Amino acid sequence: MRPNPVLRAWREGRQTIGGWLTINSAFTAEVMAHQGFDWLCIDMQHGVVDYMDCFHMLQAISTTDTVPFVRVPSNDFADIGRALDAGAYGVIVPLVNNRADAERAVRAMRYPPVGDRSSGPARATMYAGADYQRHANEEVACIVMIETVEALQNLDEIMSTPGVDCAYIGPSDLAYALGIEPTGDNHDERHAATVMQILEATRRHGIASGMHTASVEFTTRWLEAGFQMVMLGADRAFMARQASADLAAARQRSGVARALT
Repeated sequence: MRPNPVLRAWREGRQTIGGWLTINSAFTAEVMAHQGFDWLCIDMQHGVVDYMDCFHMLQAISTTDTVPFVRVPSNDFADIGRALDAGAYGVIVPLVNNRADAERAVRAMRYPPVGDRSSGPARATMYAGADYQRHANEEVACIVMIETVEALQNLDEIMSTPGVDCAYIGPSDLAYALGIEPTGDNHDERHAATVMQILEATRRHGIASGMHTASVEFTTRWLEAGFQMVMLGADRAFMARQASADLAAARQRSGVARALT
């Protein structure tokens, strides 16, 4: 089976930088995959990506060595299984609140006897190899999201669940849980302290730590803190930011105002 270098890096205590895919385009996914990210996550919880979009985007990422992850809409056996059968090498499960939620996610990602995943890897055997089912339990990453009041109360029971590989923080929902403004990258001291609390919990239980960011500033901040799975930014944000900056520069230098005003 094709190895999962990102999961192996986490197990060795090394860090990784990834990107986020919210545009339902295989071409956009392919462009992002060729930029050198360690991993890319296709977001099926938010944004406009459906299952067939996801399938084609996984194929596009396969033109590179970038490791493909999928964030599923919910902690659902069918959604998780279909993402893995399509070739995802890790699944991010949102809104994991307690040990039962974590166990459910693990069972959905592992073949028997350690889990309940149904046999039928479809495209996964083409991407990963004919021996996929013999080794998938060791190479597929189970990533649970920590982002609610209940999850904060149950950090140790979630992170001690056998089979959980990484705990990934959703900063905006975490802000909601703390009763503060959901700004994404968040400068609030209470938010930062809670993020560090979650990081320490991952260290206690020997799993990887993940953080969702939207800027070089915060990506660097959380890498320096020790996070192993840090998201630099999303496709649509990169596109909008660069287009806006270049357009503003062109107008400023040329003196050409917008014709539609």
